[in-house]
Amino acid sequence: MRQLGGTELKRLHRSWRRKDSFRLSLLLEDVQSPFNVGSIMRTAAALSVSELYVVGRTAAPSSPKAQKTALGTGRYLSWSTHEEVTTAVGAARADGYLVVGLELADEAEPLAALDLRRDVCIVLGNEDRGLSATCLSLCDAVGYVPQTGRVGSLNVAAAAAVACYEVRRQAWADAPAAPDAE
Repeated sequence: MRQLGGTELKRLHRSWRRKDSFRLSLLLEDVQSPFNVGSIMRTAAALSVSELYVVGRTAAPSSPKAQKTALGTGRYLSWSTHEEVTTAVGAARADGYLVVGLELADEAEPLAALDLRRDVCIVLGNEDRGLSATCLSLCDAVGYVPQTGRVGSLNVAAAAAVACYEVRRQAWADAPAAPDAE
């Protein structure tokens, strides 16, 4: 076994990109650490996120710390800023997204149990407080990442990565098998 080279990596990623049939976006409500925002940006660029909706006190994706953590991947993303979560959720809905909050809440369902095979906007909240009550009430569905360890929650950037992957995994599961290497 050997690591893939540049051309082989491009072919591999292209075969998966062809299976993407739905758009994915992220809404960040009061994610204050620029390092978390930068990490989320890198994951977003890797998993073809179409749009970032940046709300409230979320660190600016253009900040030097976010850009440094994103390792230059910010150039592959577009984002819009919104003062209020109601405006951002409205914008996501107007863009055709199902709005799915990611929160440890009493009526939340395991993320894998939700049908995410459509255009989805995953909503992520503050590192300490999570999603606001207003935001939760605006979501079409709320999911959580089941955890079996002794820690009760994930870092918001790690949770974003898991959620983005789950959206893509569900779409890929329904897609026809990728042809062998070209």
